Amino acid sequence: MAQLWGGRFTKETDRLVYNFNASISFDKKFYEQDIRGSIAHVTMLAKQGILTEEEKEKIIAGLKDIQSDVESGKLEITEEYEDIHSFVEANLIDRIGEPGKKLHTGRSRNDQVALDMRLYTRDEIEELDRLLRELLEVLLKLMKENLETYMPGFTHLQKAQPVTLAHHLGAYFEMFKRDRLRMKDIRRRMNYCPLGAGALAGTTYPLDREYTAELLGFDGPTLNSMDSVSDRDYLIELLSAMSTVMMHLSRFSEEIIIWNSNEYQFVDIDDAYSTGSSIMPQKKNPDIAELVRGKTGRVYGALMSLLTTMKGIPLAYNKDMQEDKELVFDAIDTTKGCLALFTGMIRTMKFNKKNMENSAKHGFTNATDAADYLVNHGVPFRDAHGIVGKLVLYCIDKNKALDDMSLEEFKTISPVFEEDIYDAISMKTCVEMRNTIGAPGKAAMEKAIAAGEAYLQEE
Repeated sequence: MAQLWGGRFTKETDRLVYNFNASISFDKKFYEQDIRGSIAHVTMLAKQGILTEEEKEKIIAGLKDIQSDVESGKLEITEEYEDIHSFVEANLIDRIGEPGKKLHTGRSRNDQVALDMRLYTRDEIEELDRLLRELLEVLLKLMKENLETYMPGFTHLQKAQPVTLAHHLGAYFEMFKRDRLRMKDIRRRMNYCPLGAGALAGTTYPLDREYTAELLGFDGPTLNSMDSVSDRDYLIELLSAMSTVMMHLSRFSEEIIIWNSNEYQFVDIDDAYSTGSSIMPQKKNPDIAELVRGKTGRVYGALMSLLTTMKGIPLAYNKDMQEDKELVFDAIDTTKGCLALFTGMIRTMKFNKKNMENSAKHGFTNATDAADYLVNHGVPFRDAHGIVGKLVLYCIDKNKALDDMSLEEFKTISPVFEEDIYDAISMKTCVEMRNTIGAPGKAAMEKAIAAGEAYLQEE
């Protein structure tokens, strides 16, 4: 098969070698970005007098026709071409003749693929950001609806102190808010245009790289041509950021799986996001949550793979770097899919509020507040701690919650207790008394929700 670079070679590439070397099977995803970059490139070439206006117009019209035909299905991107760049250029030459041969003036496939990958990544970061924002909106809505939905807060997977569902969901709101900040930071840092770097050492043509960068919405051109074609830092950063997103989704999924269990029964997952068993008719499995948890390892794997690929590559471009694409494409598609499905799952999920509150009561999550009650009535904290420990042992023996004890039972263990102990250890009081910044009290949570709304409205 004749190649665009075949002039140097006297022998046709072996088919197995050709297939191993080719990237068209996956970089065809770049056709829109490749054409967008080519249109900007020839626009700049004409501005600089390297192409005539007539040549520019013919090339741009030809490129737009190729894009239109690909999008309509009239033109298929086939594997007879080595890569997407070859596909576009060969089809352009077939359509418009000699002017098409001038498309590649002043550039290399090295800076061309670097541009395509940046354009594609930038587009995908914006889509990831949109999905994260949608998830934050759903979380904020659930937080507003559950300011008085009491549940146990956990440490070591042991019931610790009572919180609200709004407070618990608010922790994930903060996590996903940080994820958005990471995405925005990556976009800002990567938003420089490598086109014009050539193979690695620039070109003798009088290119206006600032103009090309402006046409493509970049903040400016990259400043070192060797780094321009060999930089994959932004992809490693994106894979790291997506790994963190997936870690957050996985933690949340793990909790939903636990909450969905027969032992907890905190949530009912909508039928659309569950499956049954082929032999056990009673089962309703949290498959989406489990798949999100499982696919996290897939994104982690892409990050480690690209880090390993890049660690021993000398400057400048090397073919190893072609391995970035399938990894990044798959990780982006996986993360986007997980974000969309997870958001749909929690949007339709029902919370069993009574079960949540009962779990908090029977987990002695108000034991700390019982100790605080004694301290506020003059008992030294260390003594109060011991007294409440005895209360808990008594309740375990009698299979009851602190709230279910009679005043006589309280006084048997300590005469300090009075009727007001019941109000002091109620779930509502335990939560409402905690109103420092970041705490689960209603007043504190209302401020947190207002801050969340302001954050989303800023954009």
